[in-house]
Amino acid sequence: MVAQLFRLRLALLTNTFRRRPLQLTGMIVALLYALGLAGLVVVGFTDLRATTPDIARAVLTSFGSLVIVAFAVLPLVFGSDDPLDPRRFSLFGIPATPLSVAIAVAGLASIPSLIVAIFALAQIGVWAREPVSLLFAVVGAACIIATCVLAARISSVVASSWLSSHRARDSTGTALVTVLVIAAPVLGLLAVVDWQAYVLPVVRRIAAVASWTPFGSAWSAPGDAALGDTGTAALKILISLAFVAILALVWRTLVGFVLVRPQRDAVARTYSGLGWFERLPATPLGAIAARSLSYWGRDPRYGVSLVVIPIIPIIMVIALLVAGVPGEIVAWVPVPVMCLFLGWTVHNDIASDSSAFWAHVSASTRGSDDRWGRLVPALVIGIPLAVIGSLVTVWVIGDGTMLPGLVGLSLCVLFVALGVSSVISAAFPYPAVRPGDSPFAQPQAVGASSAVIQSLSFVTTLVLTAPVVAFIVLFPDLPEMQLISLGGGVLLGLLVLVGGVYGGGRVVNRRAPELLAFTLQN
Repeated sequence: MVAQLFRLRLALLTNTFRRRPLQLTGMIVALLYALGLAGLVVVGFTDLRATTPDIARAVLTSFGSLVIVAFAVLPLVFGSDDPLDPRRFSLFGIPATPLSVAIAVAGLASIPSLIVAIFALAQIGVWAREPVSLLFAVVGAACIIATCVLAARISSVVASSWLSSHRARDSTGTALVTVLVIAAPVLGLLAVVDWQAYVLPVVRRIAAVASWTPFGSAWSAPGDAALGDTGTAALKILISLAFVAILALVWRTLVGFVLVRPQRDAVARTYSGLGWFERLPATPLGAIAARSLSYWGRDPRYGVSLVVIPIIPIIMVIALLVAGVPGEIVAWVPVPVMCLFLGWTVHNDIASDSSAFWAHVSASTRGSDDRWGRLVPALVIGIPLAVIGSLVTVWVIGDGTMLPGLVGLSLCVLFVALGVSSVISAAFPYPAVRPGDSPFAQPQAVGASSAVIQSLSFVTTLVLTAPVVAFIVLFPDLPEMQLISLGGGVLLGLLVLVGGVYGGGRVVNRRAPELLAFTLQN
């Protein structure tokens, strides 16, 4: 049975490449990208042969611990539709023990397992400098592969059994995206800083802790053996073997549990009251604003954007500081950038409605009411963000003279972005993820037009706010000019906002049938 399931898993893996040419090209590019990254890691492992065993052990332990943690965490987000889910075999009468062994072995036939096997074999090459360390590296490689495969299997079952609802998957996915986005500037910083002076001490401290955990013990043991501490190396290998045994026991228990456990039915949530609809005026504008506020509070498609928006300035600030840009210039970046992306969030709002846009058309809602109602959440969040964020920035850098200009620039960017988005979402909608789908799903139809429209909204916003930016840059040290920037920025932003709302409203009035047809087909 083990061989049969393994062959079936290989067949499933092969069949993923039997798709349309465009999809096949994307899969091949993604595979080559993953293998290319793995190749870079292997090259880095090769370079570790020239370093001291202490440095090689610290780097491998830190990196390897992250790999095993990734195998344990990532399936919680992406493993809910597992082709090797044990529940698929519940009607075949297969005992739990042989089935758990067969599924675990079949799990080796996957791209992630191939990549971790490459890493495990590459670390053997690092420690092939003497027989004792080589022996521990071989045993450690087996523990690494077994740990990753079993951890992924367990996480996949947990995801399919207890994270099967949209809300649970979206929440874990949002958390994962947050971690990945935060990790991006960290990786960029590691690429330019002085490793010997700054990074290596941190890596050694991480490795000192991780080496005694089941995530890093197998990676650390060969280094201990190379340093002559065979007893410590043997103890760490025992930790790794014990962890593999625990994972195997947990995996066997889970398989036996889900084989006799029916699919969990979703629990319907009950709500009382009308929420925002009873707090806002009973007018078309108020109803649309209430619905938009409800979307922003409950729809994970908006939740992901709201999570990412405050992280983007962190990436930009770190990149600018690493590039040597003075801090007094970098201070102008975070709040306006957050306002820019917050205003840009609604640039495709009609497409996000899907069939719900029918209610607007059937009720003959005025386009201006539609435009204003959709902007209420962004205004409720954006205006306090611009003011409070500017106050915090000024307090951090200790320069109160820039407060009026920073508030004016931030509000200008927010209002201009919302005004531009009001026109763009009505005139140039493009396919979006449907309501109820995961925010990480691919829209049903994509094309180059979406990138063009996104770029158009960004560039238009930047061009319209350029006068305020230029005024602040030309007169940075004049307090009265900061006040002029505040007044001029707010005035310019309001003009674009009002013009965009009523201009976009006229587009909605004129193109309502076409927009409804688009949302129904999206």
